[in-house]
Amino acid sequence: MAKQLRNIVVTGKSGAGKQPRIDVLCEVFGLTQLSTGNIFREYLGAYAKVREGVDAQAFYQGDGFAPDADIQAVLAPACAAAGVAPGAAVLGLKAARYVDGGVFVPDDITNELLASAFHAADGAGLVLDGYPRTPDQSRFLLALVEQAGTPLDLILLVDNEDEAIVARTTGRRICPNKACAKVFHVQYKPARDGRFCTACGAEVVQRSDDTEAKIRTRLAEFQNKALPGVRVLQDAGIPMVTVEGNLPVFTDEAVRASVMEALAPVLEA
Repeated sequence: MAKQLRNIVVTGKSGAGKQPRIDVLCEVFGLTQLSTGNIFREYLGAYAKVREGVDAQAFYQGDGFAPDADIQAVLAPACAAAGVAPGAAVLGLKAARYVDGGVFVPDDITNELLASAFHAADGAGLVLDGYPRTPDQSRFLLALVEQAGTPLDLILLVDNEDEAIVARTTGRRICPNKACAKVFHVQYKPARDGRFCTACGAEVVQRSDDTEAKIRTRLAEFQNKALPGVRVLQDAGIPMVTVEGNLPVFTDEAVRASVMEALAPVLEA
């Protein structure tokens, strides 16, 4: 039964503990994590290689962008020199307009980025992380998998209490060394002497978005936008299973067991 799982959506509040569950799904079912965060970084990185001297504002007309072909024509020489796919640079340019301004990327741009990565992965064997986050994104995803002719097998919701998330996330510390990026917690997994990475020795830091105010904003976003998006998928017949983010004993074995126990009814159906 496990081999029949093709695409899974993992959702939950920011800081609920999604990544350990995603790791289980990827390991057990041979799936690949497709994270919107990584997708954005990939396309923003492509645009960063060619953006010098580019007036991005010139491509923004009214409340939308110029045709992709027009943007590609301007970026083509720089893309050829940098070895960047013009389509990737165009998507990065669109996303950069919003990211650089510190505002949310609209659904249509996010959908376009996701679709590009989805098709590049042949639309199957994926754990979707961070998408969909709104009802419109959910409807787009349903159309996308139908067009690709691949199933959306289930939704895995990682549940956790708001206060537990605030306490855990505000205590998180990370190694700023990109080659390391080890994660610590002031209480549950402290750094060496409370300050230094145990792997590379760099002084750990708190991420700028791990403050209580920003965490509570993300929690509200989940309730107001992501949960209604999940309901759109459920209304379309996609089954959902729930796993607890907090476990009495938090080990790799316990996480794996909780995920497999939650999936059992779907796998047996």
